[in-house]
Amino acid sequence: MLKSRKIVFIMTDTQRWDMLGCYRKTGLRTPNLDRLAGEGIRYDRAYTTQPVCQPARAGIFTGQYPHSVGSWANSSGISNNARTIGQRLSKEGVHTAYIGKFHLDGGDYFGLGKCPDGWDPAYWYDMRNYLEELTDQERLDSRNANLMLSRDFPETFTFGHRCTNRAIDFLQHCQSEDFFLVLSYDEPHAPSICPMPYSKMYQDYAFPISDNVYDDMREKPEHQKVWGRKQMERDKSDFRIRAPFLFGCNSYIDHEIGRVMDAVEQYAKDAVVIYTSDHGDMLCSHNLTGKGPCAYDEITRIPLIIKGKGVPRGQVDPHPVSHINLTPTILEMMDAVVPPVLEGKSILREIADPTVRTNDYVFMEFGRYEVDHDGFGGFQPLRTVFDGRYKLTINLLCGDELYDLQEDPGEMQNLIHSARHRKTRNQLHDVLLQHMNETRDPFRGYYWERRPWRDDASPATWDYTLMTRQREEDPYFEDRQLDYGTGLSMKDATREKG
Repeated sequence: MLKSRKIVFIMTDTQRWDMLGCYRKTGLRTPNLDRLAGEGIRYDRAYTTQPVCQPARAGIFTGQYPHSVGSWANSSGISNNARTIGQRLSKEGVHTAYIGKFHLDGGDYFGLGKCPDGWDPAYWYDMRNYLEELTDQERLDSRNANLMLSRDFPETFTFGHRCTNRAIDFLQHCQSEDFFLVLSYDEPHAPSICPMPYSKMYQDYAFPISDNVYDDMREKPEHQKVWGRKQMERDKSDFRIRAPFLFGCNSYIDHEIGRVMDAVEQYAKDAVVIYTSDHGDMLCSHNLTGKGPCAYDEITRIPLIIKGKGVPRGQVDPHPVSHINLTPTILEMMDAVVPPVLEGKSILREIADPTVRTNDYVFMEFGRYEVDHDGFGGFQPLRTVFDGRYKLTINLLCGDELYDLQEDPGEMQNLIHSARHRKTRNQLHDVLLQHMNETRDPFRGYYWERRPWRDDASPATWDYTLMTRQREEDPYFEDRQLDYGTGLSMKDATREKG
């Protein structure tokens, strides 16, 4: 079994799976990440738990679904009984350091600038810290990507470069220790800036157009039609997908990751490297822009690459995996306690042998995009299950979706009312309902079951399943919870109420 007490965890923001050359040849240049994939395992069907920055990070770094740790949206923070992997590993004597975008402290986009429990304050550095190093004019410049048309920013000015420098310093000075180093870039998330030649590299480039850019939306949920109205109304006869700053920063951050990989090779040759991104970008597929309340692959399918001693080289894993698998995997890899409160399974055996399939299903969700801002559709609750071929999404406030990604990879044909797919649809629906029950989803209730197409749904009842589900115990942090009816320690966390 693969074991390592040195792990470098690298992540980017808004870097969807096909913005890497090793996933799809689009003309975008990512030579360092492509090299990383060639030296390890690339996961072809990896998914975020929620396609929004903060909830996605909650799933990654707590090992629990966003709905389990109060992570409804950006800027909401996580619940005070949610523990990060930094808190868990520091209890195990591992040197834990977090450098870069954190987004879990309940602050605004940039964070609070204060090191949270579980991480080394000497290396802590978030976006608030970066901005506080700049003059007021420099802060304004750092948030204006259009300046790249007329100015050549030095790489030393960028957030990504300063994060890399700190990570290299950590690797150099802490190489003899057990460590877990997180390097969380904001790039290529807009409005990031980058130096030459990256800032001008894609001025005349257009991203390949997929058929779903021309989706007529007739079979799509109402909220997606509202979201995509402007794109639906535009003339697309000569439409091209242009995002030169996003794509420039995409290649630039690949360069920065290359610097880190060189440092790993120099200072921590036996370290395991894990790379991923939080979510993708719609880039006008299905007439939608950015990210938000849908589960299309453009924003939920993310890159995931793992390299290290004992990891097969140049392998592609075809099985569905999720960010929810990462915390238990890292804990097991480090021989640390894997508490029952975690909601994902370790994929350690699958890393060693990519023919092993850990997950029968992966799950995604959405609550709200942002607490601070109006817009983005407001509250749009959805829950999704994917079995590696079929993807079912329940949009609580409007119509639902079922796609066969084997026959329809662009997710154009909504099969939710297809008689031929009734059995598959209902089986996935039952799995999704059970998942909501097992993970104590606070939004669960009869309304998720009683969908217009589910003619065999149970009658609506106020008590729903009549079950109680308390939190499982969490060694180091919580004692076992008490039974409401007896005041004694609960025997089974899931039991009939009363």
